[in-house]
Amino acid sequence: MKKSLIALAVLAAAGAASAQSTATVYGLADIWFGNVKTDNGAGTTTSTTKVDSGGVNGSRWGLKGSEDLGGGLKANFKLEQGFKLDTGTATAGQAFSRVAQVGVEGGFGAVDIGKTWTAFDDIAGASATVFNSALAPANNVFTTTGYQGNPGNTIRYTSPSFGGVTGALSYSLDEGVAGTAVTSMSLAYEGGPLAAQFGYQSEDAAAPGSSINYTVLAASYNFGMATAKLTYGKAGNMGNVSGADATEWEIGADFPVSAALTLSAGYAKSSDNATAGSQTRSGYGFGAAYTLSKRTFLYGGLVHSSTDNAVGADPSADLYAIGIQHKF
Repeated sequence: MKKSLIALAVLAAAGAASAQSTATVYGLADIWFGNVKTDNGAGTTTSTTKVDSGGVNGSRWGLKGSEDLGGGLKANFKLEQGFKLDTGTATAGQAFSRVAQVGVEGGFGAVDIGKTWTAFDDIAGASATVFNSALAPANNVFTTTGYQGNPGNTIRYTSPSFGGVTGALSYSLDEGVAGTAVTSMSLAYEGGPLAAQFGYQSEDAAAPGSSINYTVLAASYNFGMATAKLTYGKAGNMGNVSGADATEWEIGADFPVSAALTLSAGYAKSSDNATAGSQTRSGYGFGAAYTLSKRTFLYGGLVHSSTDNAVGADPSADLYAIGIQHKF
């Protein structure tokens, strides 16, 4: 009898614990069809018609959940795998190439440990034009897009919101491997029509060399008929070479034509001294997104980019694409 009562008590406790826990399977499927045309600036042009994954966001699936620990605390976990929707293959050759983290959350904010996104990644692209997609000119022009977004061995703190202001700090340990430590921070404000972001990230160099660093300052303002967007960025010691720097900016706007249709356009430019002489990259992009439901939308557009080299040929590239994204 006592054993039966003990067993019932254990089952009751397990039921109470599970009632306070959640686990969710989620994902995103994004694919596009289009044409990529490149010109090497020396008389050779190639044109490729293709189907590819991740036109706006990288396709992925994942598991996430939380448990109420009491006293306003929660334990959280997240496991996320990226994949190529056009081929079905996993990206990066890892079990969870995007995220593998566990942490705690409360009134103080959230602390996560594992393979997680850096604080800089929170704001990089937050005010980008053309939906921060493959059609955004900055993606083919900026050097700051080359930052490490989700290194392993990371400890991260995310603050609660204070009057619309949130912040984050992250540090990725090198664990004795030179050139893998990453220090990152970000601040963001969102209130009414204005949103603004600041981020800084430093990536240690494998000796000899200098640490690569990235700085981004961006903002957007919703005027009703359009949302203006501006991003300014700097990259220092590119390729771990001291003094090899780049300065870049992007400007554009989103235009809501209807509740379902949004048009977007942008122009980006970047100049650096990291190559022989100097190099200037510029590009423009146009796109449209049409919402079919809360979880599905169509998109399409074009982006052009070109490079002006002080020495050598001046290549260019064009992308035309239409795609669809579905969240589950």
